[in-house]
Amino acid sequence: MTRFDFTPYRRTTVGFDRLFDLLENHQRNGSGDNYPPFNIARLDDGEYRVTLAVAGFKTDEIEITAQQNLLTVTGRKAEASDADGEFLHVGIANRNFERRFELADFVRVSDARLADGLLAIDLVREVPEAMKPKKIAINGSDASKIVDLSNDDGSDDKDAA
Repeated sequence: MTRFDFTPYRRTTVGFDRLFDLLENHQRNGSGDNYPPFNIARLDDGEYRVTLAVAGFKTDEIEITAQQNLLTVTGRKAEASDADGEFLHVGIANRNFERRFELADFVRVSDARLADGLLAIDLVREVPEAMKPKKIAINGSDASKIVDLSNDDGSDDKDAA
């Protein structure tokens, strides 16, 4: 795997430390477990959905935790009973998992539902009014206070009166 050196970018940028830390941590932990598989979709501007394939898990075996800038989905499978008989082949993964997603600022979980073996978690980015861009009015000068400096002799129009 190719390693990227972010040092030149760190020297020429201000305030992007968290982004570079995320990228470097992802490089270090990049060869991790890919279970359960997941999709991330953008539904609309500021709306996202994370879908995890959690076949065989029940709602009481899955825990979703949202902290500041971190979404953690944990699956703890209950002990298997011998009621189903002896397995000759086990192809459906029933192992425990923990999947983490780094969230941008002001992203919150709006809904979570489990249907047909898919866990769908809806996320919404809600930027507070104080953080949204605002139009700034430019204070104009009153026309009567403007002095015309275009006279050749350098005198004002007021001096001529």
